[in-house]
Amino acid sequence: MLELPVIRQTTPSFHRTHVGARRVYIETYGCQMNVNDSEIVLSILNANGYGAAELPDEADVILLNTCAVREHAEQRIWERLKQLNPARRRRPGLVIGILGCMAERLRSRLLNTGLVELIVGPDEYRKLPQLLEQAFAGDRGIAVRLSRVETYDDIEPLRTDGISAWVTIMRGCDKFCTFCIVPFTRGRERCRPLQSIVAEVERLWERGFQEVTLLGQNVNSYRDPATGADFADLLAACARAVPHMRIRYLTSHPRDMSDKLIDTMAAYANICKYIHLPVQSGSNRILALMNRGYTVEQYLERIERIRSTMPDCALSTDIIAGFCTETEEDHRATLELLRTVRYDGAYMFKYSPREGTKAWKWGDDVPEEVKIRRLNEIIALQQQISYEINQQREVGRLHEVLVEGPSKRNPEQWQGRTDTNKVVIFPRHPDVGVGSRVRTRITAATSATLFGELVEILPTPLPHRQSTATLTPSEH
Repeated sequence: MLELPVIRQTTPSFHRTHVGARRVYIETYGCQMNVNDSEIVLSILNANGYGAAELPDEADVILLNTCAVREHAEQRIWERLKQLNPARRRRPGLVIGILGCMAERLRSRLLNTGLVELIVGPDEYRKLPQLLEQAFAGDRGIAVRLSRVETYDDIEPLRTDGISAWVTIMRGCDKFCTFCIVPFTRGRERCRPLQSIVAEVERLWERGFQEVTLLGQNVNSYRDPATGADFADLLAACARAVPHMRIRYLTSHPRDMSDKLIDTMAAYANICKYIHLPVQSGSNRILALMNRGYTVEQYLERIERIRSTMPDCALSTDIIAGFCTETEEDHRATLELLRTVRYDGAYMFKYSPREGTKAWKWGDDVPEEVKIRRLNEIIALQQQISYEINQQREVGRLHEVLVEGPSKRNPEQWQGRTDTNKVVIFPRHPDVGVGSRVRTRITAATSATLFGELVEILPTPLPHRQSTATLTPSEH
């Protein structure tokens, strides 16, 4: 799963509930699936009478939805728990809980710290209302059993109105890469029914959302539990159901990137021409140790198939520097792969051993300073490639851009995203707002950002409607 930078997301507002409702505040860390999981948790709690807290100090319940993919993400959670501990001492009735992957992986250690009253894994969120009542009564609650069937298919995630939404189509992973903790924290693969996913996407379109991202640890292995329809079938069904809505997906496994999926992407204009295809290493020896299930040659064949079918498709990847036993020759092979593929962007990390994985037993034998040096070389090369691509291919090009909001650096400019997932900054215009679609001409670029000028304001396919699902804070 593509991991976002560690984020801290405040709780969206709730429907006004009865006076005196307990209030909850959620912070979300890690990947996009955690964001969607927090929306599921909010839906469950809202249905059970909980209201919203705008700030942690106003909350009766503070929940941290956590990530365990890398050590850095876990360290941030430990630091946050220590920051919250004085509030627990000042407010004896405050309940602090850990949700998600870290709850699954470190449940015993978390309980022993005395920093939390609640530990709930990603397959046990339905039990939260009961566990919270127990916590308010003074009993610590823990529920971390993994499920082979739980998909939360009947729960509509609680989203604030916007233009982009995450939709989880499956949970868990069966690949068991030797470096990855996900199969142990999120369990085995199980998929939602195709029709329920399509129906959720249609509801989002009716609410005014302009873009949806289908989520899974490995979406390419999706199978409808009733009909056996694959991910290409699901993608096509969504594209037909909402022909003016942008459709994206994350994340793909190279072993399951089929010709059928590539052809389906090419066949529908509203399926975004962007693929995140994690390679992890350019060395066949390291790929075998990682249990990735493909060779560099097989991976490059998939890249060629994508580009021959969709020449304008943007590509990104994940790279791990300093995996167990990685040599300078292995590292140079990764650099050579970057030069060969020429990705538009990449998410690059140094290897972080995860207790419980197969690679943990092999030891972390690449010195830290070597990892850092190799990672910096990978980052420098990829930034150079991204800059060259943007200068040579993007400057002068016209792009349809979905406007996301004001630029973070300059509120006098708009920020939006292309079909190929590239950020575009352009001057504000009084007739352009969040959710507008515009055509821009790219006039300049860095390695990460395109800058453009407004050429045309395009018709918005569907007027935004005020959603009845927007929630407001509970009364004190």
